[in-house]
Amino acid sequence: MHFRTLRETVKDREAWRAVVHFSAELDLGRLGDEAGHRPAGRRTGRAGQCPITADGRTLAFGYKRHAQWLELTGYKSRVGGGDLQPAWGQGARGVSRGGPEASVSPLLSFRLGGVERCFWAMLLLLALAVLLLAGIMHMDVGLFMPQLGDQADGPPVTNVMFLKTHKTASSTVLNILFRFAETHNLSAALPAGGRFHLGYPWLFLARYVEGVEQGGPGRRFNIMCNHLRFNPPEVQKVMPNDTFYFSILRNPVFQLESSFVYYKSHVPAFRNVSSLEAFLASPWTYYNQSLGLRNAYARNSMWFDLGFDNDAPPEEGYVRARLLDVERRFQLLLISEHFDESMVLLRRLLRWRLDDVVAFRLNSRSQHSVTTLSPAGQERAKHWCALDWHLYQHFNRTFWARLRAELSPRRLRSEVAQLRKRRRELAVLCLQDSEPKNQSQITDLRLRPYQSGRADILGYNLRPGLDNQTLQMCQRMVMPELQYMAHLYTLQFPDKPPKNLAFLEA
Repeated sequence: MHFRTLRETVKDREAWRAVVHFSAELDLGRLGDEAGHRPAGRRTGRAGQCPITADGRTLAFGYKRHAQWLELTGYKSRVGGGDLQPAWGQGARGVSRGGPEASVSPLLSFRLGGVERCFWAMLLLLALAVLLLAGIMHMDVGLFMPQLGDQADGPPVTNVMFLKTHKTASSTVLNILFRFAETHNLSAALPAGGRFHLGYPWLFLARYVEGVEQGGPGRRFNIMCNHLRFNPPEVQKVMPNDTFYFSILRNPVFQLESSFVYYKSHVPAFRNVSSLEAFLASPWTYYNQSLGLRNAYARNSMWFDLGFDNDAPPEEGYVRARLLDVERRFQLLLISEHFDESMVLLRRLLRWRLDDVVAFRLNSRSQHSVTTLSPAGQERAKHWCALDWHLYQHFNRTFWARLRAELSPRRLRSEVAQLRKRRRELAVLCLQDSEPKNQSQITDLRLRPYQSGRADILGYNLRPGLDNQTLQMCQRMVMPELQYMAHLYTLQFPDKPPKNLAFLEA
């Protein structure tokens, strides 16, 4: 009997739904072929193959499926007669009380066993194809759809506390945070009065922030990123409970070299020694532990910035306990030597746009003011700053573990490439030329960075003729740290006297 004839014969709609569920296009011609019938318009394959309808659709159903179909529709097979007869009377609603009967010939059972094997083989191949496709899409969806790379899942994080460590590329991070605060009209926790830091090198107190009145109602800010010595209970007085805490670290060998050049005239331990090599050869000759805070830049300064004792013995138990403290307080520790990868990860965790984390290097030195330590000097630096060395090693490992957990290697390379490409585009748009300039070459006095010690701090010249909107964006990207802080202070507290940047008048 032809399939359409069956559909017209079956009156019960529930039974018909079951027919469709069990066999979307069941080839009854194959059943009829085994019993002596072969309806026109159907073709069959060899024994054990899947039956195929005239329009080429594969019908892979085994003996059990056919038997269930026969049972649900109320049909029974009359062996030898080669026909299928309904088991209920015309016009009946449902199966007769006597129940359906179905009997299948041995030859039909054998051939349907081949159909069943074909069905399961096809199902297995389909499952493998789906798993393969899912793996490919999981790994490379960002590469196939680069336009989605600037989309974030959920609203951006707007409450952020950045512990600004010294000589670690932290001025560039501060510029990113100041820009985000200004463009999104967020409040920043800025130094009170004429100060340029939040009480450093003393432990931070909430009263060091402008707008916080001692004993008055607590005021909360969105962004906190000026230099301070971390003191969690006091920081929590001015930052919301859902604040994202992060910081940045640098290899202490190079961090100490930068500190020596930058703070040469400010730190007692560095004043009377000709070079860092000479200092490291006999550090206790120059380092007076009793001077305490005044020598904070000369030893384990990142450890000190985190609020710990920079002169503590590097005993294993003590170090492990303090590292656990840092892990509990901070959601992320960035690595200066891998700044672009750090920005990719930071952007992902904060759900910011690409342009929010693109930046030019700020407060960097000219190459002639950078010194290179000998291998022996580098080993002495690691020993002298052993606490910083343990800190850096630990969080360098956790940084890469976090990156691997968040991004595949190919996705990471792709996002770093996007970041660098966008930086080059903005450099062409904003800068007179791509290279930073020393102080004497910077034409706009407002963009000249503060100079300290023996360091030759570089800045930028902007391209002339920029339209107002582009000029404003580019100025924000190249504005040195002190100028930007003073600018935000005036915006946020217009009734208070502006910060005095005396070095710009010299």
